[in-house]
Amino acid sequence: MATLEQLKNKSETRIFKAVFPNTTNHYDTLFGGTTLHMMDEASFICATRFSRKKVVTVSTDKIDFSTPIPQGSIVELVARVDKVGRTSCVVKVEIFMEDMYSKQRDKVVTGYFTFVAVDDNKKPIPII
Repeated sequence: MATLEQLKNKSETRIFKAVFPNTTNHYDTLFGGTTLHMMDEASFICATRFSRKKVVTVSTDKIDFSTPIPQGSIVELVARVDKVGRTSCVVKVEIFMEDMYSKQRDKVVTGYFTFVAVDDNKKPIPII
């Protein structure tokens, strides 16, 4: 049986995206709603890989946008289980921005997403 730390490590999820014009706002930076969508998706995949159960997002917390992400950037989302409860887990998602044409890489967004494991009747069940 894998330890909790091994499960956390195996479930780490990394997704790369390019920031195209259809995802930006009128300032030519990544739209906040699109950013949240990408973070929720990455954290959902991570929580599912961690528990191998049906999970639903029940909360987001402390989303910090420290730097605008301009069109033409590459972003990497890194999702990792941060805390584990009886029926839930908290996934920390960090977004790193890279300039396409240099080696510049910065952490620009951090957020926390809470998931609950559910059965077929959508009732909470033990997450692991």
